[in-house]
Amino acid sequence: MKEDNIILQKSYAFAVRIVRLSQFLVTEKHAYQLADQIRRSGTSVGANVEEAIGGQSRRDFVAKCSIAYKEARETHYWLRLLRDTGYLEYNLAESLLGDCEELRKILTAILKSAKS
Repeated sequence: MKEDNIILQKSYAFAVRIVRLSQFLVTEKHAYQLADQIRRSGTSVGANVEEAIGGQSRRDFVAKCSIAYKEARETHYWLRLLRDTGYLEYNLAESLLGDCEELRKILTAILKSAKS
């Protein structure tokens, strides 16, 4: 992993947190479907960022970053739902939501820059 690429670092670290969260949801809460949903969207952010960096063109880069942004929005939804239904403690949910919001902001900036 490139150490100087902040979006790669942050999206990977976020994916690790999401995988651990999904494991917790399965083992402690028996929330299999919710665990699957958040694992899919939360890990997809970093996967799409990785694909974007290896994109064949600027258009490909923008398309993959756009998907990463949409997956971050979906993950934000699932995190709010888990918080508001009591599956996650408030502080943990807020920490994950903060990381997710940071990724959304970085991806927004990347997309604005790439489209101009």
